[in-house]
Amino acid sequence: MKVKYLIFCMIAVATLSCTKLDEKVYDKIPGNLYPETPAQVASLSVVTYQKLQDMADDNGWWFLAQEISSDELCAPTRGGDWYDGGKWINMHKHTWTNGDEGVNRMWSLFWTGITTCNQTLDLMNSLPQNAALVAKKREVETMRAFYYYLLIDNYGDAPYLTSAANAPAFPYKVKRAVIWDSLVATIKHSLPSLKGADRKYMMTKYSAYAMLAKLYINAEIYTGTAHWAEAEACCDSVLAGPYSLAADLSEPFKTNNENSSEIIFSIPYDEDNFTGFRLHMRTLHYQMNLKYNMTVGPWNGFCIVPTFWDSYDSTDLRRAAYNLYGLQYAATGGVIYDGETHLPLDLTPHIPALNMQSPLTPQQIRCSGARVGKYEIKMGAKESLSNDFPLFRLTDFYLMKAECAIRQGRSGDQWINPIRTRAHVAAWTGATLDQLLAERGRELYCEGHRRQDLIRYDKWENAWWEKAAHGPELRTFPIPKWATDANSNLLQPPTK
Repeated sequence: MKVKYLIFCMIAVATLSCTKLDEKVYDKIPGNLYPETPAQVASLSVVTYQKLQDMADDNGWWFLAQEISSDELCAPTRGGDWYDGGKWINMHKHTWTNGDEGVNRMWSLFWTGITTCNQTLDLMNSLPQNAALVAKKREVETMRAFYYYLLIDNYGDAPYLTSAANAPAFPYKVKRAVIWDSLVATIKHSLPSLKGADRKYMMTKYSAYAMLAKLYINAEIYTGTAHWAEAEACCDSVLAGPYSLAADLSEPFKTNNENSSEIIFSIPYDEDNFTGFRLHMRTLHYQMNLKYNMTVGPWNGFCIVPTFWDSYDSTDLRRAAYNLYGLQYAATGGVIYDGETHLPLDLTPHIPALNMQSPLTPQQIRCSGARVGKYEIKMGAKESLSNDFPLFRLTDFYLMKAECAIRQGRSGDQWINPIRTRAHVAAWTGATLDQLLAERGRELYCEGHRRQDLIRYDKWENAWWEKAAHGPELRTFPIPKWATDANSNLLQPPTK
């Protein structure tokens, strides 16, 4: 077991043998979990973080929905593979419905996180109050705000519940702007109680400031009113933290990245004990298990959108660092051959179509498209990776700082150019918002930010590769049909 996983289980205490990450969440905590010691109090928040486990794959769909709906990553149909009822094509083309898998599972993911936080807070509120417990409550309230931030970002108006025990059976929606106001107030109220340390697996002052920066920089989308100055101030608070740009741009994505100088808040995936990060399985060609001596065979799916590939300069180190392409070799040194065509496995960067069928050749169908190589795939990799998944990373806030400056009439070059210099591309003078959006894409590729960025930069409705233009109604996903069938109040306009 990796050290980072032990740290996650402990969160903020020296010993936590009384708590297991795989325990059930009950609507009332069993009496044997009653917190009687500081360690038990500290352990109460662990289960709220465990709900992050499904973020990166199809149990929760957050990462998949942010990336496959964007202009940077696609899940093409390869002959008879990867059609899957059209769910990948629907997500790419923005033709989803309220019955699509991604729409369903992402809603469930967020509400599971919110409900778990509320159950935990209900328990905490029932206990004798002391300073340690109050601080832990503020941490859980901030974690609940994180799930709500993702909920309103993806679904807009929604119910807003701050207790599980006192929640109405059939809640109504409230306006996204109202929820935004409450989230900002909650985080600000919690900040004095949060730890001011580099704890990548818990809500600290820095991850709270990072979330505030996200709420403020997207405020015009969420509320109709821009808050660029407030967003910049929160970016400054993040940048003042114990983080620094790594000399190696791949450092934050290594298998053992738990001590990365760039990661602020992350999901501590582990191949055995905290599984669910399977991006390599979804992107690598069937025979690329030979490249990494993998114990399982990958599924030959995800690849870069060709127009996004073209956005990288030829000198940009990120193109090769974040993508796998060209002739592929086995760990033994020999060329890998495709299992069906028996031709050398040569991954051409450009994919010819989203739905690849005849008259395309089997080689084109099976071997086109640069694959995602951003997250290190170690030798002997299993079905799940052990790389931490960064939810908040320092370079994002460099670029957000630059965006706030540009939107307020100043230069953002000083925050963009360290990142470009590290990538071996020329520095800019007088960078524009369009340039910055493109740079955000290249730097933050496959980190779950692109959908939100395209919306904030007013590009989401545009046509791009294999996707037609549409109206602003698709800036949010519909509430799933199963949820509205169970609660018809979710079909009503917001109550406030």
